[in-house]
Amino acid sequence: MSHSNRPPHPALRIRIVFGKDGMIGPGKAELLERIDRCGSIAAAGREMNMSYKRAWELIGTLNSMFRDPVVESTRGGPGGGGAVLTDTGQQVLALYRAFEAQCTNAGAQQLDSLHAMLSDRDVQDE
Repeated sequence: MSHSNRPPHPALRIRIVFGKDGMIGPGKAELLERIDRCGSIAAAGREMNMSYKRAWELIGTLNSMFRDPVVESTRGGPGGGGAVLTDTGQQVLALYRAFEAQCTNAGAQQLDSLHAMLSDRDVQDE
């Protein structure tokens, strides 16, 4: 297969499961990053094409998973509400991203080998 026809390099999508209802993966990590950048759960959800309700549900799940909340929010009003990552939230996000990077680095040789074995056909998202 020529290099120009090769599908994009593979990427890991890691989900860490802590039990029946506790997990963190790429979607929750992205939501936390966007809340940190936007200062708003609603705005972060909109950027991800996620409903306000769904974004709040995910944050509720994350907040209940950990000993301390990962996001603190203030109610809207004349100045509008907002949300910030707590120190715990910053730490959870940093640990997740570091774990993701370590796994990618540790498996780079195998990912490269798998990538080289792909056919010319476009590989579809699963």
